Amino acid sequence: MTQNFLASLRVMGLGMLGIFSVAVALMLIMMLLTKLFPTKKEENQPEDGERS
Repeated sequence: MTQNFLASLRVMGLGMLGIFSVAVALMLIMMLLTKLFPTKKEENQPEDGERS
């Protein structure tokens, strides 16, 4: 019984490691894409909090 429990903990740990590694990879890809393709501000648009 103890061996089954330890094996299940190992499988659960590998699953959590996979989930967190995919989340980190997605965050890095999003940061890279925002650096490569920044948004362009239009000059005629008012800034946040300003009214025209």
